[in-house]
Amino acid sequence: MTRVTGEWLANPATQAVFDMLERGGFQAWAVGGCVRNALLDQPVTDVDIATDARPEQVIELAESAGLKSVPTGLEHGTITVVSGHTGYEITTFRRDVHTDGRHAQVVFSDDLEQDAHRRDFTMNALYANRHGQIRDPLGGLADLRARRVRFIDDPHARIREDYLRILRFFRFHAWYGDPENGIDRDGLSACAELAEGIERLSRERIGTEMRKLLAAPDPAPSVAAMEQAGILHRILPGASSHSLAVLVHMETEIDEAPRWLRRLACIGGADAKDRLRLSRVEARQLALLTQESGTDTGLAELAYRHGADLAVDVVLLRAAMAGTPPTPDVRTRAEHAAQQVFPLGGHDITGVDSGPELGKILKRLERRWIDSGFSLGRQELLETVPTHNKGG
Repeated sequence: MTRVTGEWLANPATQAVFDMLERGGFQAWAVGGCVRNALLDQPVTDVDIATDARPEQVIELAESAGLKSVPTGLEHGTITVVSGHTGYEITTFRRDVHTDGRHAQVVFSDDLEQDAHRRDFTMNALYANRHGQIRDPLGGLADLRARRVRFIDDPHARIREDYLRILRFFRFHAWYGDPENGIDRDGLSACAELAEGIERLSRERIGTEMRKLLAAPDPAPSVAAMEQAGILHRILPGASSHSLAVLVHMETEIDEAPRWLRRLACIGGADAKDRLRLSRVEARQLALLTQESGTDTGLAELAYRHGADLAVDVVLLRAAMAGTPPTPDVRTRAEHAAQQVFPLGGHDITGVDSGPELGKILKRLERRWIDSGFSLGRQELLETVPTHNKGG
């Protein structure tokens, strides 16, 4: 029998939640992402528990065990129980009886397999008991081992339950799929046919999914499939996956960590600020990346004015568009430039009555200092100023 292990499962706080439910005579199964990621030897951040206990029973059991409970999703059967300063979402087995593409009406169930059938992908319908023994009612283990992201049962039905699953399909393929085998054809076809349903989703939900997708180690195949299916254009009109694979390759070549905003700038598209509900900071960074990638401002000046991360991003974006890889030391040079401090200030320049004139002098000196590779010192710069303008 396949088993899963990990600190998250052995954690006394996790075991206390299992104890709480099982002592009350109910089932307790870790489910979804925690099981999937543990089997893939990837970090587990959240532990969700499925049970046949009804929400009110979970609340009573938590109170009896001295644990805090919060009715975070009572109408959908979810209670968050805090154990060892960690929140565990405990959800009653359930099945959907009506959905509108965004929200579902559910009825509770005593059957784990019914619960499994209402989930999105087979690899998310894996359950583990407190000992790590796996229960796999829908063949998710084989799909996980093959790195195959596959909808449960009929992809059209799963998508109509929640149209966000279209974006989750591409995001999961980017993180867990096998790029050599390609994306699941039945799933891709269903996503393309039902793409209009994306219009029903809030822009916040779309933005969250796109952030997660673009943060994957290599989102290029998934984004290309989204474009092929007509979905990328619905999210970001005018966006293109053309240069994304090149960008990802160049990131790898210089050992640069993925940055989703850099990838967003690469694919472009109209009005990302509103369509993805970017924060003000994110929108400013995106605008700056887009603007500077079309200039010839040097790496050193970019890093000095905007920081090392943005400078490296701009260099990578230019490299992807030109098809010419950056030098391996781009990060080191950017970090060095970002630490530089201009050695002159207004008090160093005397004999100038006009504020604008003083600003012009300082700007000219700063330009000379940058062009020197930040090598000119205070005195060397002042020697280039007319005598009556020099400070003491």
